[in-house]
Amino acid sequence: MNYLENLKLALGSIKANLLRSMLTLLIIAVGITCLVGILTAIDSILFAMSDNFNRLGANSFNIRPLSESLRSNDKGRKQKFAEVINFEQAMDFKQNYTYGGSKVSVESFCEGSATVKFDTKKTNPTVRVIGVDENYMNTSAFELDAGRNFTSTEVFSTSNKVIIGSDLVKTLFKENAQKAIGKDVYINSNRYKVIGALKSKGSSSGGSNDRRVFIPLYNSKVLYGYANKAYNVTVAVGQPSEMEDAINHAIGIMRNVRNLKVSEMNDFEVRKSDGILNQLKEMTTTLRLSTVVIAMLTLLGASIGLMNIMLVSVTERTKEIGIRKALGATRKNVLTQFLIEAIVICLMGGLVGVVLGILMGFGVTVMMEGRFFIPWNWMFLGITVCIIVGLVSGLYPALKASKLDPIEALRYE
Repeated sequence: MNYLENLKLALGSIKANLLRSMLTLLIIAVGITCLVGILTAIDSILFAMSDNFNRLGANSFNIRPLSESLRSNDKGRKQKFAEVINFEQAMDFKQNYTYGGSKVSVESFCEGSATVKFDTKKTNPTVRVIGVDENYMNTSAFELDAGRNFTSTEVFSTSNKVIIGSDLVKTLFKENAQKAIGKDVYINSNRYKVIGALKSKGSSSGGSNDRRVFIPLYNSKVLYGYANKAYNVTVAVGQPSEMEDAINHAIGIMRNVRNLKVSEMNDFEVRKSDGILNQLKEMTTTLRLSTVVIAMLTLLGASIGLMNIMLVSVTERTKEIGIRKALGATRKNVLTQFLIEAIVICLMGGLVGVVLGILMGFGVTVMMEGRFFIPWNWMFLGITVCIIVGLVSGLYPALKASKLDPIEALRYE
């Protein structure tokens, strides 16, 4: 008896006991749906979040003064607080940092309660003014809706040019970004010409990203500068895989810029903007394990049910088994027949579960507005688990059937 005949017999047996087989099949399908669906959904969420973080500048890092004080070696009696990164240091770093395709931007906070006025309209005094260079829009992932970015010439001149956020476009120019280009606005009492308007970027921990105006860096130094003013340095890396090498290179450059001796610790720190995403990935590892455990418990119940069905099937078909053995079927033939029957039921349930799991993952992807991908690895895992469950559940009933005495089996009523 070949495997094709065994398959036909298995399908015939399933059809003869359709309701009983379907119930077991559905239990297996639920387990595989949990396994494939939730794992696919987790991957879809992480994939979508990774895309969003990349658009928000996740492949970048900031260099800032060390937030904690540094103790000297003089028995801890003195404390030295890390100094700010001043304008000269920031510019020196930018000039000397040449790692791959990385871009360095320098920016400085100027004011957080400015009023911007155009014609008879003006904003509330809650607008943030920030001085930036020509690379800031790229490293911070701001996108222009209209107009252009600063040129390097404008950055290092006292030119009164400004790029405004989408909230200001909405308030002052009736949401028409093109209308804002070339117009003169007043930031407090200083007049600026609008050369760019930004797309909405939403809010962050630092407040609304859309309620900001950006002025050239040197212009901000002249108007808002003071002794020991802090400047922020951001580096955007071309490829995420180069992040660690880029950071190590940046540390070396900044140590030279800060004139640190070999024996001195860094008085600055590097903060990666993808930290939240990495934390989420770590959290989802536990979630994946929990999903696998839940799915396996469901499949355990399904395997017990399947074993029970197979034992009942062996009892009901005792006389049939006796006839097969009387006609020459070996123990191996009977064993194979019942194992294939158990595996077929599991595979049918697994296929249903895989389809439902993919649909679940697709639904999550649509809600996250991400890109859907076929979870081949989880599909393979689901099918493999089904085959294992079928073998484990069907082995004992199959062994029992193969060991039946043909004479006793023929007498069974």
